[in-house]
Amino acid sequence: MPLTGTGAIAAAPTANGVRGVGAFNVIQLEHAQAIVAGAEAAGAPVILQISENAVRYHGALAPIAAATLTVARAAKVPVAVHLDHATSVELVHEAVELGLTSVMFDASALAYEDNVRATAEVVEHCHAAGVWVEAELGQVGGKDGVHAPGVRTDPAEAAAFVAATGVDALAVAVGTSHAMLTRDAALDFELIARLHEAVPVPLVLHGSSGVADRDLTAAVDAGMTKVNIATHLNQVFTTTVRQALADNARLVDTRRYLGPARTAVAAEVARLLGVLKAAPPLPAPATYHGSGFRGATKQGAVQAP
Repeated sequence: MPLTGTGAIAAAPTANGVRGVGAFNVIQLEHAQAIVAGAEAAGAPVILQISENAVRYHGALAPIAAATLTVARAAKVPVAVHLDHATSVELVHEAVELGLTSVMFDASALAYEDNVRATAEVVEHCHAAGVWVEAELGQVGGKDGVHAPGVRTDPAEAAAFVAATGVDALAVAVGTSHAMLTRDAALDFELIARLHEAVPVPLVLHGSSGVADRDLTAAVDAGMTKVNIATHLNQVFTTTVRQALADNARLVDTRRYLGPARTAVAAEVARLLGVLKAAPPLPAPATYHGSGFRGATKQGAVQAP
């Protein structure tokens, strides 16, 4: 299936009732493969995200973008590729040139007027190339060690920001924080509903790894469309690697522990897409037991390499 525009994936839920869109972060090739495999198992569209931090890790955007775009273009379900949390205008321009379908330009740390001006300039450039733009208002905590759980996005200001910048989606602060290792964030569902009523573009929930399943579903019900999840999948990946290495101290072939980790992430992506109502619900994720997974249904299982 051809690479799909992020806007087309994000717009589909509003036409077909309440439904969330899963957006999962890619750090290595195995992440991209796992996320697409999970989406295919669930029969749901998905967004692959490459953050500015991931670009910094790889030393450049082009290598990881090329790999991710290749995986996306070979998928059997609609897949978009998104630049996440870019603070650099130059990086945004590079993403457009490389063929990513959307960007998230994050100027939320700036004063409101400066955020509006910088974001509007990015929107003008991206829209000229047919690229969808997400921005942030009301800084979500947790990036680079900055935690601001009390910050909230004002609905009236959000509506004015969207009108002034022309953005296609808006990330809002409603109680989440990035990089949480526990799933106990307290979301403000009443605020989500007010934002949904006031803002004419899809809302984006960042820091969703810290949100329990039932609250992810409730957030979608209240008006969230795009739901970003990164740290939670990294926990699944790393836990599986640790278990594989603990089970076999002589293991040195990276495929023998990265492969099971990829399979575990794929199963969790498929399950989460059900939680977000992007796909039929799946049972709890399978548990890795060294030689394979137990507990996965035929629908949820993803074949190990």
